[in-house]
Amino acid sequence: MKTAFIFSGQGAQYAGMGKELYDNFECVKNTFDSADKALGFKITDICFNEDERLNETEYTQPALLTMSTALCRLMEEKGLKADYVAGLSLGEYSAHVASGTFDFEEAVQLVRKRGRFMTEAVPAGQGAMCAVLSLGEDKIQEACDEVKEIGRCMIANYNCPGQIAVAGDKAAVEKAAELVLEKGAKRAVMLNVSGPFHTSLLKPASDKLGEELKHIAIHDMKIPVVTNLTAEVVKDKSQVAEILTKQVMSSVKWDQSVRNMIADGVDTFVEMGPGRTLSSFVKKIAKEVGAEVSIYNVEDIKTLEKTCGGLGL
Repeated sequence: MKTAFIFSGQGAQYAGMGKELYDNFECVKNTFDSADKALGFKITDICFNEDERLNETEYTQPALLTMSTALCRLMEEKGLKADYVAGLSLGEYSAHVASGTFDFEEAVQLVRKRGRFMTEAVPAGQGAMCAVLSLGEDKIQEACDEVKEIGRCMIANYNCPGQIAVAGDKAAVEKAAELVLEKGAKRAVMLNVSGPFHTSLLKPASDKLGEELKHIAIHDMKIPVVTNLTAEVVKDKSQVAEILTKQVMSSVKWDQSVRNMIADGVDTFVEMGPGRTLSSFVKKIAKEVGAEVSIYNVEDIKTLEKTCGGLGL
């Protein structure tokens, strides 16, 4: 059995996430409490209560990193080891913490800044993202090209077969959403996010993030990390800062990342974090390539028990 730990991205968060496990497992409590101390405010309150800040990017990102890291530590405590780690967008930082590339306390402060930089790069209401269902990449690119006079629109996420997200200037994305439907898309769903993530519009955030990464301690990776940027394993710690600087303004190659892990023999995927979005993507990708894989997720006691039972832990 080869196992990949995969980590949720922004948009998966919900009020109350982690509370049940925080109350029942010391390693989860310690992780959340450590984040509170590192950040100088209570991320526990933001995660566990109805708090509007949970959906503000500057707070969403450290909240999700904390949740995912706590779950990873819990599963490792149960005896599960990963052969690969990967995360969608923000989740790539959780993967690096799991691999030992970053110390958690530094990473949780870094992603808070990342969230702020992303918010500042494109003022609220000026950017948008849209998920396009059941339409080929060529047709989607055509739609992006056809709205150039209105504004910038480009492919931001290759999520799984039949789901590609585009992002850019709001008016251009909205027009592209109309065009993809005319070109045969099953649906075009505007996403509830605060900006056009993973596009060239995020270059100001990329530049600021690059400066921050110069001051972060980067350690040797103990587990291979598959990056969104290339869908390949990061070969050396010397590449990490450059990859993460580019990652925030580059397309997320999640579909190909999972295909590459399956090709390398991964047959078990465990999603760490709120929701089952990545699990659903992996299921579609595995079906497309004809692979038999086991998929689990951990976000509360019920899913923890199911996953531990399925894996014999």
